[in-house]
Amino acid sequence: MEESQELEKLPRVVTGVLKIVLSTSLIALAAVLVIALVKVTYSLAIMVLNTSSVVPYDVAEQAVMFFLYFGFIGLIVQYFKSGYHFPLRYFIYAGITAMLRLIIVNHESSVDTILFAGAILIMVIALCLVLYSNKLRNI
Repeated sequence: MEESQELEKLPRVVTGVLKIVLSTSLIALAAVLVIALVKVTYSLAIMVLNTSSVVPYDVAEQAVMFFLYFGFIGLIVQYFKSGYHFPLRYFIYAGITAMLRLIIVNHESSVDTILFAGAILIMVIALCLVLYSNKLRNI
């Protein structure tokens, strides 16, 4: 009898330990992302203040990188706010931002740019479906 009670507690203990490991890892990742965000913000400020040697694509790339880091930090914050759950829409936002960065950085091939734009369109459609399904659940 006691052995079966201990076996029933085991999944809760394992889940608790894994939740602690995940939370600790996410906090460490958030710290790294904050440092990267500060670094990108600093380099973006230097680019804007030193306009003589700035290439517009570099500024755009750094700005999109800022939003990527900002988005991932927001995703981690949302994870803790929503009770240890990653909302799907935030991953889609990050994917759209990443594809925009890819278009800005890698724009030599028109076929690649069209494919990247198609990927963004698919993610926007997926985002609309996710948001629409959430509204249907709340009715």
